[in-house]
Amino acid sequence: MNKQITIQDLSAGYQNKTVLNKINLTINKGDFLGIIGPNGGGKTTLLKVILGLIKPMNGQLKFFREGKQVDHLQIGYLPQHNQVDRDFPINVKELIQSGLTPKNRFLFTLSKEQKEIVPEIINMVGLNNFAESPLGELSGGQLQRALLGRAIISEPEILVLDEPNSYLDRDFEVKLYDLLQEINKKSTIILVSHNISTVRSIARSLACVNRTLHYHPTNNITESCIYDSFL
Repeated sequence: MNKQITIQDLSAGYQNKTVLNKINLTINKGDFLGIIGPNGGGKTTLLKVILGLIKPMNGQLKFFREGKQVDHLQIGYLPQHNQVDRDFPINVKELIQSGLTPKNRFLFTLSKEQKEIVPEIINMVGLNNFAESPLGELSGGQLQRALLGRAIISEPEILVLDEPNSYLDRDFEVKLYDLLQEINKKSTIILVSHNISTVRSIARSLACVNRTLHYHPTNNITESCIYDSFL
């Protein structure tokens, strides 16, 4: 398998309080990893370590591209709780477009090809009628969809989603899972969710996290197996 992330004997937490202890995990290119576990068990902490938002207390986190170790990977991220200022003078189109890296770093301009992608992503997340709408006019679910668009527009090597359906409207929730299957053809996906049945239905592999980590290479595990992992 073509590995992208390896985690070895990793411990992490906040202010000298250990939340994760001796985590070991390998994430391969093209995987769809579902992460489940109880509240406070360390699921979001694990994501923050992968994203580089917090540093491990102990252990190693390594990234790989085509078999060679690299300093970082291109990662798209949709957090559970967004910190977007709804009064910021920007519309949906501009927010989604902000996920692109300008081809000309000095002029901060996008290429023609990049600009052509924006309407496709807007359509993909079901916001055609809101492309010019300011953020303050969006519902929580619509804003979450716009942030998803920003996370996927650059076709990241890895897409990280923390409880993505927390604020999504019911009408889009089913479409989201179909969309993730399509995205998974090009990007590795790491999905955190408290909804075990949903994760098992769409993920290819599972990680049960409760301060430690139990990895399952398939999604074919029973509820009792999940429960036992948390004891």
